[in-house]
Amino acid sequence: MDLHRPVEGNKSYDMMTPEEKLRYDHQKMHELHRGHDSMHMKMVLILISTLVVAQIVVVQWKKLHYRSYAFFTMVSMWSIPLLISTYNHSYRFIIVWTIFTLLTSLVIWKSSQKPMSNTTPRMVYKWFYLIYKVSCFFMLFGYVVMVLTFLSVNVVFNHRPQSWMDVGLMCMFYGVYFGVLGRDVAEYCTDKMAASIGYYTKEGMPTRHLENNVCAVCGNKLLVDVNEEGVLENTYKLPCGHVFHEFCIRGWCIVGKRQTCPYCKEKVDLKQMFTNPWDRPHILYGQLLDWVRWLVAWQPLVLFMAQGINWVLGLE
Repeated sequence: MDLHRPVEGNKSYDMMTPEEKLRYDHQKMHELHRGHDSMHMKMVLILISTLVVAQIVVVQWKKLHYRSYAFFTMVSMWSIPLLISTYNHSYRFIIVWTIFTLLTSLVIWKSSQKPMSNTTPRMVYKWFYLIYKVSCFFMLFGYVVMVLTFLSVNVVFNHRPQSWMDVGLMCMFYGVYFGVLGRDVAEYCTDKMAASIGYYTKEGMPTRHLENNVCAVCGNKLLVDVNEEGVLENTYKLPCGHVFHEFCIRGWCIVGKRQTCPYCKEKVDLKQMFTNPWDRPHILYGQLLDWVRWLVAWQPLVLFMAQGINWVLGLE
């Protein structure tokens, strides 16, 4: 189809065919922006400059004051997609976001209470570890659906490829978005609970003695020995000799992004700790979520800033 071929006759827009409407809209757009080449070049330069400056500012902010950077990123991750979905009337996302927000707000409230209940740390980590696993599943499911669509498997079920691609992209978006948001909130809760969960102070000295057969994260007793196979969860032992519930130490190290022992603060090598090959993709997936955070939280803000500069300078 030649988009530059003019529409024949004096048809009204309602009487045009879909192809003619596309050509008509394309020609109108060119007429509107005719002679604006220099203006468009300025807009492109402004966008590139804003992206570069924003990247430098974000990196420096993260280095100089990580706590405020992490909090601002979490708030942006939580609010920007909701505003965009509200503008576009994406009610499915709004409903899922609302359910996630209500449940997660309850977990944040529990983690902020003082004195904190002995069952709170375990409940918090299990919740965010569940979010982490569910986000992995949705992202993997969406990826598989997209690959099957490229292989034309949808033809076997007599389904349109666009329908399968929509499902795949939606599942990948939900998995990535709530996975990133879950990691940010988990880190926020981890900082709040650190003084109550761990046995150490800021100076590095333990405030209380670690009893035998007790998990150093949640403070509850261990159900099975290190060498025994548990029904619900196993017991892990770090190189420093301290032992933990499986869910607690996985949440502490992977979900909460804490790679130190909660008791003695010794560095933990996740590759040596989790030898199961199924665990290693999860660690790589967590690193991927850190990169996606820029696209979801910061990219819309940068584009909004670029549009604001264009508006101030009178560029269309």
